[in-house]
Amino acid sequence: MTFATLNDALIERRSSTRTIHYLEGENNERVLPFSHLYARALGLLQHFQACGAKPGDEMILLLDSNAQFVDAFWACILGNLIAVPLAAGATDEHKLKFFRVLDKLKQPHLCTDGKIHARLAAFAADTPNESVLTRLQAKTVFIDRIDDISKPGRPHASVPDDIAFVQYSSGSTSEPKGVALSHRNLLTNIAAIAQGIRLTQSDIGLSWMPLTHDMGLIGFHLTPFVMNVTHHLVSTAVFVRRPQLWLALASDRKATILCSPNFGYRHFLKTLTPEISANLDLRPVRILFNGAEPISVALCEEFLAALAPAGLARSTMFPVYGLAEASLAATFPEQGAGYTTLTLRRDTLTVGRAVESAAMGDPLAITLILLGQPVANCELRIADDANADMPHNTVGHVLIRGENVTRGYYRDPTSTQAAIGADGWLDTGDLGFLSPNGLAITGRAKDILFVSGQNYYPQDLEAVIETNAGIELGRVAVCGVRPDHAATDEVLAFILYRRELSAFLNTVKAVRKAVNEHIGIVVSHVIPIGKIPKTTSGKIQRYLLADAYEKREFDEVLAKLHELTVNLADAVPEAHSEVERNLKHICDAFLTDRPVGMHDNIFELGTSSLTLAQIYQRIEAIYPGKLEVTDFFDYPTIAELAKYLESRIKDTAA
Repeated sequence: MTFATLNDALIERRSSTRTIHYLEGENNERVLPFSHLYARALGLLQHFQACGAKPGDEMILLLDSNAQFVDAFWACILGNLIAVPLAAGATDEHKLKFFRVLDKLKQPHLCTDGKIHARLAAFAADTPNESVLTRLQAKTVFIDRIDDISKPGRPHASVPDDIAFVQYSSGSTSEPKGVALSHRNLLTNIAAIAQGIRLTQSDIGLSWMPLTHDMGLIGFHLTPFVMNVTHHLVSTAVFVRRPQLWLALASDRKATILCSPNFGYRHFLKTLTPEISANLDLRPVRILFNGAEPISVALCEEFLAALAPAGLARSTMFPVYGLAEASLAATFPEQGAGYTTLTLRRDTLTVGRAVESAAMGDPLAITLILLGQPVANCELRIADDANADMPHNTVGHVLIRGENVTRGYYRDPTSTQAAIGADGWLDTGDLGFLSPNGLAITGRAKDILFVSGQNYYPQDLEAVIETNAGIELGRVAVCGVRPDHAATDEVLAFILYRRELSAFLNTVKAVRKAVNEHIGIVVSHVIPIGKIPKTTSGKIQRYLLADAYEKREFDEVLAKLHELTVNLADAVPEAHSEVERNLKHICDAFLTDRPVGMHDNIFELGTSSLTLAQIYQRIEAIYPGKLEVTDFFDYPTIAELAKYLESRIKDTAA
């Protein structure tokens, strides 16, 4: 059955016997029949309309709970409201993105909960954003305060070209671009996805990807719902804390369709043991989507080898190419065929040049994974810098066109005109080539970094460093370098600096702390340089810095910085209380570069969000319910956190 709009699909599913399973932990599950979703969404719509939401208005969805998000999303669909999903993260950058997106909208409303709103209010206090949030208060629905959805709202019909939702990418937060996706776009791509993986109603989907990400929302909720397929939505936070639960649940539920980008596979493998693998049964799995960031061949091999004892077939690995502008999927390989790679000379991967094969072991060799052919109703071509078509095996710009492709960026004609030509072809911003066996992506046309499943613009990181690390404007350059066999980019921060090297250590700490606290990622190296390379027009030539790093031109200065760090490290003071000793033992177990001092700020030591989650999980096991992950931002040293934790324990005892 085909549908003209998502509204039609929701109405049809009122008679379905399929279910959505919301999994917040091993023994924390909520099951919702498809047949109940229409009434729940209609009841929530009444609350949206009570705060003034009208057809065509935007509704920002800022929610942590998958169940609440799904209800709210479908309420937007029924009311012909434009849903605007945003991640409710704990970092300053997430909060800044909220206010910057808010500024892009016309008639915004907000659906959130009291806890998230309180974090926004605290962040906005004593800034111009405080009045913005105050004005939005009357148009805010606090979903956790709603205890009655029995009164239905008024549904409003949609037409295929109405915007269903706007996907703001995980890239630039200083100028966020919202991909406007219509009902036609989405349903075209949903049908293509189903056809490409031969989806049937006997399949079972399971995903930990956030619903604010197009892979999570379109791939693992909208597609199975529209196609009447039971699916399981695992909390992303649960996966971060307990990665092994992902495949334990897949094994238990006999899931057939799974997904993850690189960083998820790597995070899972960190805690996998042969005993765990042997106790899983992954024989039912037939599709394992791998996308959302450049795919690591080495990681695919490692993951498949590690899970072979669990019955995971090599043919399940399904490397794909997609983007929000395509309503998710652009190319798929042949289902069940496994994946294919090409080993090429990396120095031939430039626009307009034919690629050349390389032997394994060649210092210039790079292995790329092929991503298949365009999905149904989506065209793809490779063009040179002048927009002329490139022959097979020649690198160029990747362009797409079709009914699944967005008509443009929401309320942003400048970005739309820059990306979409008069002929309808959209420039994805990626570079690649078509081989007879499918598409290969060679990199980004610009400087975007890929870290832990998200893309980051270097100019955003540079702005954070300048603002929060005391670095003068124009004296910092950030770039990413992907080491061989790595699943993610190394983030490098280059600082213009010509004084004594020993005095640079404070800058290293300040830069790492700024990026970690405000963006939530780790800077691998902070490197002093005498000159930042720029074009004649003043644009930073980041690729020259990345190239010099890969040629090991900074090895000597990095070795000296490491030696200074070790020599100048203060003796680690003893912990005085049991709580301090426990916290120090946990931190030392995960932060292994050197012993952690009682007064060391963990964000200055390069603590990633995943490491922070692992530390939190270990603390939670000893002191259940006493801390939240966000407490680390308020108490970033062992001494401060121990003092706060001791007060929480004392309050509980009283």
